[in-house]
Amino acid sequence: MRWGIVRVLRDRNAGLYLGGVILSGFGDSAMALAAGIWVKTLTGSDSLAALVGFCMWLPAFVGPAIGTLADRVRRRPLLVGTNLVLAAVLTAPLALRSREDVWLLFVVLTLVGVGTVLVDAAETALIAAAVPGELRGDFNGLVRTSIESMKLVAPLAGAGLFTAFGGPAVALLDAVTFVLAAAAFRLIRVREPRPAPRSERSWTTETAEGARYLWHHPVLRPLVLAGGVAMVASSLSSAATYAMLDVGLHRSPAFAAVLTTLQGLGSVVSGLAAGALLRRMPERTFAAAGIALFALGVLARSTPSLPLVLAGSLAIGLGLPYPLIAALTAVQRETPGELLGRVAATASTLLYAPTGLALLVGTGMVAGLDYRVQIITAGTLALGTAAVLLLAPKNTPDPNSLAAHGMSAEPGQ
Repeated sequence: MRWGIVRVLRDRNAGLYLGGVILSGFGDSAMALAAGIWVKTLTGSDSLAALVGFCMWLPAFVGPAIGTLADRVRRRPLLVGTNLVLAAVLTAPLALRSREDVWLLFVVLTLVGVGTVLVDAAETALIAAAVPGELRGDFNGLVRTSIESMKLVAPLAGAGLFTAFGGPAVALLDAVTFVLAAAAFRLIRVREPRPAPRSERSWTTETAEGARYLWHHPVLRPLVLAGGVAMVASSLSSAATYAMLDVGLHRSPAFAAVLTTLQGLGSVVSGLAAGALLRRMPERTFAAAGIALFALGVLARSTPSLPLVLAGSLAIGLGLPYPLIAALTAVQRETPGELLGRVAATASTLLYAPTGLALLVGTGMVAGLDYRVQIITAGTLALGTAAVLLLAPKNTPDPNSLAAHGMSAEPGQ
């Protein structure tokens, strides 16, 4: 494990990319929490404060269409330009002074959500060209570790900065991190051929190509769908957290911070181990094992035992990243370069967009059912997904089948 991580960190492009991810991830995580506090402070409305997360999440539903842009232009200039535009956008909240101006913050956060979807698609495509294939498992694991680490640190920093200096200071911090991320991406050395002109094909046609490629690919579809189901199960389980603390453990809501920290630590560890494990087992086995571990962690939260709940939170953090890392690594390997932006964005939509809807469903369930029913449902759903992924026939891509749908059979390197 250590040797793979060291090789990634010694790779110039990988190191620069990780730096960009850490910087922008820190700013976004800090802003996501501070924006909710900001709206609550200005309006006194809990529902408007909750709308902050919705604005950043909503663009994921049109991810495939947004990701098409990443296949129409060179990815590195797109990353640099998008990060600089987002930095400029984040200066707008500096003018926010009263509750009548709150709409401006919602617009800004929605634009940040759009930019994040585009950046994720372009980054995934650029990685395939800039990072050697043998390092991508370790690399994607380190990316996940970086993201989860920022989720542990940045919200506290954002809340502290908001308390000390107010919302504009947090927005300015996020803007600065986007500028620094743009600089990191600018320094990546990669040769990108100019994409072929596509003037005769509509945007929707190109978007559909990416979706068709993923859906008809026998390696990618099961991994992405399994990861999406795992994320849905995670949302259902998370929605029952406060009921579990109150009814099951007789703890205060603040104790959720302990569970979140344990889950975050588990995710950090799993990201560090991902590359080594991917070299020792097939991606489907790797993903299924992670989902099964996650499921056991969820089921442990249905018990009234504090040690089991704590262990379950750690297991959730350890297991949940694995299907996501497996799906991303497979997308980078199996997708032709000219389709990679669209396929990556489609995969992200299937992985992450349903989580918000699952949270809404989970909120309704916890209001009318015993929290244990909800948690057991989520755990059983995840266990079933792991079993299907592990036991279902494993097919290889059929070039004739892909060609029948108008797609190249040549994957990325």
